[in-house]
Amino acid sequence: MNPTRKLQELGQSLWLDNITRSMLQDGTLQRYIDAFSVTGLTSNPTIFDRAIGGSDAYDAAIRERAGTVRSDEDLFISIALDDLRAAADALRPIHERTGGVDGWVSMEVSPLLAYDTTGSIEAAKQIHEQAERPNLLVKIPGTAEGLPAIEEAIFRGIPINVTLLFSCEQYLATAEAYLRGIERRIEAGLDPRVGSVASLFVSRWDRAVADRVPAELRNRLGIAIGGRTYRAYRELLASPRFEALAKRGARAQRLLWASTGTKDPDASETLYVEALAAPDTVNTVPDNTLEAFAERGTVGRPLPADGGNAEAELARFEKAGVDLDALAAQLQRDGAESFVDSWKALLGRIASKRETLGSR
Repeated sequence: MNPTRKLQELGQSLWLDNITRSMLQDGTLQRYIDAFSVTGLTSNPTIFDRAIGGSDAYDAAIRERAGTVRSDEDLFISIALDDLRAAADALRPIHERTGGVDGWVSMEVSPLLAYDTTGSIEAAKQIHEQAERPNLLVKIPGTAEGLPAIEEAIFRGIPINVTLLFSCEQYLATAEAYLRGIERRIEAGLDPRVGSVASLFVSRWDRAVADRVPAELRNRLGIAIGGRTYRAYRELLASPRFEALAKRGARAQRLLWASTGTKDPDASETLYVEALAAPDTVNTVPDNTLEAFAERGTVGRPLPADGGNAEAELARFEKAGVDLDALAAQLQRDGAESFVDSWKALLGRIASKRETLGSR
């Protein structure tokens, strides 16, 4: 049996961390769905910057809309949503078959809004309305300013993918925002079934400490953080608070493993996928990791509900001088800044193409 199918049978969803217009048109996404059990898709500014800059597939749309769309940001959102609607439609049968648990795509609000609560709420509302698809998650960063935006968006019935989470504490703050949003919906007599995932970034931990820890600890920190967070996730799902909401029809905000492509060229391409095989989670992977896992990955013992030996592993990192709380905060700040850089590069590319193509 294909390893990707084994993950699905274990109870983990495998989502693609990529989107291009060509993969939608040439059947690649459908092949991933059919052959590799892919049941969702995520995007971010970096992915779209590569997609738009790496081909002429978007040129016709940019040329057609260059003179009618007000800003470069609006033009980008317009063409990005074209792709995401197509992907959402391809995944719609999965979404319907799973009762809305799976079959999602994701679109990010402007990274410039990472510390802007009101702006994030309005951007999420705009994207949700423009998309016109029930299986599109809007990405909002799990920053301190993002948390009230997440709660409000959930209350308004906007499905949310919380991005840029790096620690158990950041995850729990996100889960609290989600639960408050659902509780407010129930109090208001609204449907509590609002989709959401909480995306914990994994491999960036290991890249950050690669030169600061002994060789025997390399490529183990991200997995240990994942184990600690998974334990908290399982405890939340078993809590009286969530069980009461579930009885009213609420869904779990699923824990999603993000950044699971291996950064260390000396490590296995499938390192994080194999180590973080866990029921009731999502793993979003880039194409090369998906292909590698489908060809030669293995599915062994799933991650234990108690996180396994995560706490012992984390203690070893702390003994080696790693301040986990400080590094988690730094990784979130760095991640937000990186997405801002990608966003600016993306809009610069859109502006350049808009000027060149619009004049033809």
